[in-house]
Amino acid sequence: MSTPYAKLPGWVEYGLVPLINLAVAFIVAGLVVLLVGENPFEAAYHLINGAFGRGEYIGFTLYYATTFIFTGLAVAVAFHCGLFNIGGEGQAYVGGIGVALACLWLDQTMPWYVVFPIAIVGSAFFGALWAFLPGWLQAKRGSHIVITTIMFNFIASSLMVYLLTRVLKPLGSMAPQTRTFAEGGQLPKLDWLLSIFGLNIGTAPFNISFLLALVAAFAVWVLIWRTKLGYEMRTMGHSPSAARYAGIRESRITVIAMMISGGLAGMMALNPIMGEQFRMQLDFVQGAGFVGIAVALMGRSHPGGIIPAAILFGVLYQGGAEIAFEMPSISRDMIVIIQGLVILFAGALENMFRPAITRVFAMRGQRAAAVVQTKGA
Repeated sequence: MSTPYAKLPGWVEYGLVPLINLAVAFIVAGLVVLLVGENPFEAAYHLINGAFGRGEYIGFTLYYATTFIFTGLAVAVAFHCGLFNIGGEGQAYVGGIGVALACLWLDQTMPWYVVFPIAIVGSAFFGALWAFLPGWLQAKRGSHIVITTIMFNFIASSLMVYLLTRVLKPLGSMAPQTRTFAEGGQLPKLDWLLSIFGLNIGTAPFNISFLLALVAAFAVWVLIWRTKLGYEMRTMGHSPSAARYAGIRESRITVIAMMISGGLAGMMALNPIMGEQFRMQLDFVQGAGFVGIAVALMGRSHPGGIIPAAILFGVLYQGGAEIAFEMPSISRDMIVIIQGLVILFAGALENMFRPAITRVFAMRGQRAAAVVQTKGA
């Protein structure tokens, strides 16, 4: 949802407040590491080194970030319309069907640059279709969007199990997955991009969908802040009654916003399916839909904030694996706790320090006004 704290300067709203929340989250995480008998500074070193220490590590970090950019943008679009789309997980699942169908249909006869645009349209279409019904139920029947979207996650999961065990699984195969795509269904890596900086990504699946994620972020910025539809969505997010008074059709905007949100979530499937696995298999989303909520909150629902927030969670995923490897006493569950602390302070407790910061800047403003009055006298 568009932020109502207009009195804070932009650099404070989108920079200082998230940094303070992040710093507190890492301080608390450091205390947790200390409690298990490990050095938090050593853990921090392994976190950073595991995420950026080598070209291959950077490739994995940006691969994870690509996924989180899509899901973060999906949540942000709904936020601006006053909707809490918690169904990104299911929308990404169903979006994967569009990717898989495009690849299974064309991968053996067409090059990747022909299959890729069709897969983009397919993923966005199926993701938007899965978000349509919750949006319609909210707009026409008053069903709560949080309840319907989270229930649709379970339906999408069951649908995926059915398709991968009864419909899309090759004959004679025991694994619940499609066949491996031919070269036409495989996205090229962005090794040339990091090679400019003298880095080799090795086996990292960092691929061209990262560039698509950046384009999507720019498109969302244009949509929300430079179009009539975006203005109507932000108006509804701030005040539904004001939107109705202005003649904005609430039901229409709700459905459109949810479909755009679902389409963005569905496009997330391009990264793992065409960029890493080269097939569709169970649990390819791996919780990215829920991480997108934290990414959107930390990025203040602005594409300029979502991109670095997504990279941060890419660091936590990739660097967290390095911590678990180098420091055996810190299990993978401990890494999940650290990620949870970041989500807690960036999301649920994001306004903990805001009142104090607001008071500080209000006092500064009053002092500046007093100085101006004194000089004028």
